[in-house]
Amino acid sequence: MKGRLIFMALLITDECINCDVCEPECPNGAIFMGPEIYQIDPGKCTECVGHFDAPQCVQVCPVNCIPIDPVHQEDHETLWQKYQRLQTSADSTAKAGTA
Repeated sequence: MKGRLIFMALLITDECINCDVCEPECPNGAIFMGPEIYQIDPGKCTECVGHFDAPQCVQVCPVNCIPIDPVHQEDHETLWQKYQRLQTSADSTAKAGTA
């Protein structure tokens, strides 16, 4: 993968104070309340690719507890494809709800 930037899904550490500011900022609905702290679904996290230039949850977190998740490495193209898949799924769900 020489020459390709590596991106990763994000994760929320146990330093989370449950302040509730990150969840509504996620355009993909990847952030949810776990048993004790907020968590990020790596299957939905695109690091805001397709929506914003930077991950919005990281931008608003007052305690900086949202680092990259080294377990989920994805390049920009993979994140873009995930964004497109999520959008197609959301569009299908919305159309089914109006039918």
